[in-house]
Amino acid sequence: MGDPLGDPPGPPLGDPFLRTRIVPPTRPATFLRRQRLVERLGRARGTPLTLVNGPAGAGKTLLTADWAATLGRPVAWLTAEAGDERPAVFWTYVLRALRGSGTPLPRALAVPPDAAEVDPRLLEALAARLSELAEPAVLVIDEFDRVTSPEVAEQLALVLRHAGLGLRLVIGSRTEPLMPLHGYRLAGRLTEIRAAELAFTREEAGALLDLHGLSLSAEAVGSLVDRTRGWAAGLRLCALAARESPDPEAYLEEFEADRSTVADFLLAEVLKGRPEEAQDLLLRVSVLTRFNPGLANALTGRIDAEPLLRALVRDNAFVEALGHSSYRLHPLFREILRAHLRERLPALEPELHRRAARWLRRSGSLYETLAHSTAAGEWGFTAATLVEDLAIGQLFTGLRSDDLVRLCSEMPPEATGTAPELVRAALDLSRYDLPRGLTHLRRAGEELAASAAPDAPAAQLGRALLEALAARLSGCPERAEQAAEAAVRLGQEVPARLLDGHPEHGALLGTHLGSALLWAGRFEDARAALTAVSETSRSASVARPLEESREHLALIDYLNGWPGRAERRVLAGSSEAERHGPPPSSGAESGLRPEPGPGSGPERGPAPEPPPDSALGAGPGPGFGPGQGLGRIVLAAVAVDRDELDRARALLDETAQLEATAHDPVTAAGQALALGRLLLVQGHPRAAAAAAHPAVAAAVDSPWAASHEALLVSAAHLAEGRAEQAAEVLDGVSMDHPACAVEAARLLLDAGRTGAAAELVEGVRAGGRAGPAVTVRAALVRAHIAEEAGDGDTARKLVAQALLDARRERLRRPFLDARPWIRHLLAVPPLRELAAGWLAPGPAPAGAPGAGEAGSAPLAVGELSERERDVLRRLALMMSTEEIAADLYLSVNTVKTHLKGAYRKLAVNRRNDAVRRARELRLL
Repeated sequence: MGDPLGDPPGPPLGDPFLRTRIVPPTRPATFLRRQRLVERLGRARGTPLTLVNGPAGAGKTLLTADWAATLGRPVAWLTAEAGDERPAVFWTYVLRALRGSGTPLPRALAVPPDAAEVDPRLLEALAARLSELAEPAVLVIDEFDRVTSPEVAEQLALVLRHAGLGLRLVIGSRTEPLMPLHGYRLAGRLTEIRAAELAFTREEAGALLDLHGLSLSAEAVGSLVDRTRGWAAGLRLCALAARESPDPEAYLEEFEADRSTVADFLLAEVLKGRPEEAQDLLLRVSVLTRFNPGLANALTGRIDAEPLLRALVRDNAFVEALGHSSYRLHPLFREILRAHLRERLPALEPELHRRAARWLRRSGSLYETLAHSTAAGEWGFTAATLVEDLAIGQLFTGLRSDDLVRLCSEMPPEATGTAPELVRAALDLSRYDLPRGLTHLRRAGEELAASAAPDAPAAQLGRALLEALAARLSGCPERAEQAAEAAVRLGQEVPARLLDGHPEHGALLGTHLGSALLWAGRFEDARAALTAVSETSRSASVARPLEESREHLALIDYLNGWPGRAERRVLAGSSEAERHGPPPSSGAESGLRPEPGPGSGPERGPAPEPPPDSALGAGPGPGFGPGQGLGRIVLAAVAVDRDELDRARALLDETAQLEATAHDPVTAAGQALALGRLLLVQGHPRAAAAAAHPAVAAAVDSPWAASHEALLVSAAHLAEGRAEQAAEVLDGVSMDHPACAVEAARLLLDAGRTGAAAELVEGVRAGGRAGPAVTVRAALVRAHIAEEAGDGDTARKLVAQALLDARRERLRRPFLDARPWIRHLLAVPPLRELAAGWLAPGPAPAGAPGAGEAGSAPLAVGELSERERDVLRRLALMMSTEEIAADLYLSVNTVKTHLKGAYRKLAVNRRNDAVRRARELRLL
C-alpha cells in the first residue's frame, strides 16, 4: 500500500534501503499450516507483546507469516539485520514498515538522513500517533536476535508502552530479547510461544510428510518425530532427502545425521560463529546423554561450563535445560557433534569416556559410570566399580539391571583379577549357568587368597552373595547358610555407607537363603529369612528380591494349606513391584553404545529416563517376579484347588518356557506340583505322574517336593486301578507335614486302607500351621470314614464344617475329588444350602458366611486405579485398544500399560477373563 502522506526520507547515513526486509516471506508449496498455532497467535491479540521464541529452523518465521496472512489486512513486517544495532537504521525501517502496512503517519515523523542517533521526541510522537489509531497497528519484527543494542530495545519498549492499545508487537527470535519481558509477563501483557509449542506433533509431522509425497507408517513418523524432537527444519530436510530414496521409510529409519543436509544446517547455524570455548564444550559433551556443569568441566578441564551452558540455552542453541542444573543436547545435534568429534579429534573420545566414568563414580551414578568405562574399554575399572562399591547385586535387581548385564557381558577374556572373575560369575549365575559360575567363583577365591588388597572385604562380601545364589541353584541349604554367616561377619568390615547405599545386597542374600531353606523343607527358618527381606526398604533396587521373597512366602502359605493368603501375597507383591515402575527393557536410547548422563542434584545430573513398558517381571536374574514363574505357579495351584482349570492352564503355559522352571529347584518343584495336579484332575494320570518330578538336579532332596511327587504318582496309580501300588508309593511321603499327611490319608482310604487312613488323619487337627485347605480335606477324610462306618450324623456334621471352611476360600476341588461317596450327602437340604451358589447350582443363603462372595473370582489385591477402571469399562463394550486410546485421549502404549496393570491385579491373562472377573467383583 502506498504512503498517503508522502514519501519519507531514505535511510540515514547513506545506506541503501532494502525493501525485501519489510515484506513477509513467501510460504513454500510444501508449507503446512498448523492451525493450533495460528489460533494461538490469534488469541494473543489481547496482549500488546507476543514473543515467538525457538532455535534455528523451528518454523518461527513461516508461522508468523502464515498467521499474518489470515488477518485480512496488511501488517508491518520487518526482518532485522545486524546493522539494526544502530538506532537510526532500525527506526527508519520500522517507520517504512508501518507506512507500508497503511498505518497513517505524518511525513514529518521520520529519521533525518544524516542522523547518528534518534531524537526521543520522535519516538514519543510515534507512540502518541499510534495510541490514537482506531484499530491497532500490527508490527512483526522477525530475527530480533540480530538486534543486540540495548538502546534500541529500550526505545522499542518505550514506544510499545506509550502506544497503548494502538500497537501490537510480535517478535520472532532465537534468543531471549533484550525487552523487559518479566514486567510484561507479570502484568499479563505478554503471550509466549516457545520451542516446545513450536515442535511438530506426530499428526502434524505426518501431514507435512504427506505434502512432500511421502506416505509413511505411524511408527516411522513417530520414530522420526522422536529423533528430531519435532524440529521443523529437521523434518523438512529429512523429507526432502527421503523423497530421493527408493525406500523413503527405510531411509528415515537408518539415515546418518552427520552425513545429511541436517548436519550442514546445524553446523552452519548453531556451531559456526560460537566462541571457541563453546564449540569445544559442545563437542566434548556430545558423548553424554545428560550432563551438568560439573561433569562438563571434568571433560573440558576448565571451569567455565556453567556460564557457557546458560548462554547456549538462552540462545536456543539446541541445548535444553532440564532443571536442577542438568542439560542435554538435541539428539540430532548430538549425533552430528559426535561424528564431528571423531573426525576432528579421533583419539579424544575414549579419554572423554574415561574422565566421565571417574567423575560419575564419585557422584554415585552406577549405570552411567559403567556405560562410560566400558565405552573407554576400561574393563578392570568397570569390574572394580561393581565389586568395590558393593554394587554387584545390581546385576540382578534394580531398574537398570538388564542394561548393566548387557554392558558387562562384553567384557573380554583379557580382563583378569578378582573383580572381573566375580562379575563373570554373577553373569553366568544370572543365566543359570551353574558350572561356569562356580568356576569363576573358585578363581575369584584363589585371587582373593593370593591378595592382600584393601578392597578384600567388599570383594569377599560380593563373593558371599554369589555363593548363596549358587547354593540356592544347587539346592544346598548348608552352603547357603555358610555364605549368609560369612556375609554377616564381613558386613562388619565394610564401610556402613556401602551397606546403606546398597540394600539390594542384603535383600538378595536373604532371598537366596530363604529359597534354599524352603527347598530343604525348613519352612519356619525359610519364613524368617524371607520375612526379613519382605520388611526391607521399598526402593526400586530391592523390588525384585522383595517380590520374589513374597512369592516364596506365598508358596509356604500354599503348602501349609492357606490358598487365599498365598494368592493375596502374590498379588500384593505384584502391585508393590508395579509401583516401582516397569522392569528394564532393551538398549540405550541412542541405539549406539550407551552415552550416559549423571544422576540428579547439584553435583549429579538428571536421573535416567524410565525405561519403556515391557512384560511383567522380565529380567535376567533367577526367578525374579511373576514373570520368572513362581508367583504364577502359586496362582495356578490355587486355581486348581478352586477348580478354575482354564485359568490354571493359562498361568502354567506362561511359565513353561521360563528358565527358572528348569534351573531353580523351588520353582521347578512348584511347577511340577501345580502341573501334576492339573493334569490329574483333567483325567491324564500318566502325564501327571511324569510331570510330578522336578526336572532339576539338587545337592539334597526336598522332603516336601518328594512327598508331593509321591502323592501325585500314588493318585495316578489309583486313577488307573492299581490300589496296591498306590499304597506302596505313599511310603515315600513325609507324614510330618499336615497337608501331605491328609492327602496320603485320603489316598489310603480310596485304596481300601481305612484303618491306616484313620490313624494318619487322626494326627492332623485344626489350628497351628494347618490352613483351611488342610482342615477341609481332613474333615472330608473323617466324614468318609464315618460314612463307611455307618455314622451318618458325624459324617454330615463333618461335611457341613468342611463346606463352611471351604466356602470362604472357594475350595471346590476337595469336594469334587470326593464325588463318589459325598454326592448323596450334598443332596440333603442343610448341606445342599451350604453348597448352593459356589459348589452346587442355586443361590447361597443370605447372611451365611461367604454369601455374596461365593463363586466369585479371587479378590483383586491392590485396588484398581480409576484409569484402569476406565479402560476396563471400555473393554466391556468390545472396544479395541486403539478405540480405547482415542476415547480416553491416551496413547495406545499407555492403554496397554493400564491393561497389564488390571490383568495383574485381577490375576487374569486375557481380555474376556478381565471383563468377566471385573463383573464378578462388581467393578463394572
